[in-house]
Amino acid sequence: MARVIHVLAGCTAVGKTGLALRWAEAHAAEIISCDSLLFYRGMDIGTAKPTRAELARVRHHLIDTCDVRQQMNVTYYVTNVRQALESIFARGRAVLVTGGSGFYLKAFLAPVADEIDVDDAVRARVNAKLEREGLPALVAELERLNPAGLGALDTRNPRRVTRALERCLITGRTLAELKDEFAATPSAFADCEIRLTELTREKDDLDRRIDARVQEMLRAGLVDEVRRLLPLGLKDNPSAARAIGYRETIDFLEGRLAEAELASAIIRNTRALVKKQRTWFKTQLPPHRTVPAAEAAVSELF
Repeated sequence: MARVIHVLAGCTAVGKTGLALRWAEAHAAEIISCDSLLFYRGMDIGTAKPTRAELARVRHHLIDTCDVRQQMNVTYYVTNVRQALESIFARGRAVLVTGGSGFYLKAFLAPVADEIDVDDAVRARVNAKLEREGLPALVAELERLNPAGLGALDTRNPRRVTRALERCLITGRTLAELKDEFAATPSAFADCEIRLTELTREKDDLDRRIDARVQEMLRAGLVDEVRRLLPLGLKDNPSAARAIGYRETIDFLEGRLAEAELASAIIRNTRALVKKQRTWFKTQLPPHRTVPAAEAAVSELF
């Protein structure tokens, strides 16, 4: 009998949390978070993390697993999800994954991280070459190793060029060969049946919810939350410090943004994020069920 993972996706503020709780309660399920910020302890208000009362209603996984200075990555995420799945299935419970973080969501549908282990010597050599000779020298070496071309590689992006060169040097294979091998790699969850539903909402309705959500975050103490997190190393973790709500509040606390502009800046950036999320769901997800949030019924989600 196939093991089933139910996945409820949707953009920020669409209403996933409440519906996920009701579905989990109705189907004896446990929830696995697929939100790139809920991992971090102390990042509660700005992430709209489920409240203590909500967490008490249904058992959750992958929430509050990291200190704020510890950077999360997809390999760590997949490993921890696999552990959670085994324990949930062993208890005879259903599984509901919910969140809006595309990269982590895609881990359930396709391979997202290769298994190539870049040793320190190669990494040091590539970094030294970058510092000594600049990015064009790395691109030139990549072109030598890839006579058929570099494909869609962004040769202006030092990080992407560096990673590509490291992998070519370690494996002795071209970027095209590595791409083909990666595409043939099964998903980390290929042994499970994935049932995917996207929760949707009309733009005007979503804009109103974003406005209300930001105002409530500020009333609930977002500024004080960020003020507490800064000494704990928030800025040591770029993924966390650049998250919407946190980066604007840091700018306010450090004098780069007026208090009167804080709410509007968060709202504007949240709307821009939602636009990107909608595009990502349309272009990156396989064919899937979509359910309007305003009329969603627990019985009709999957």
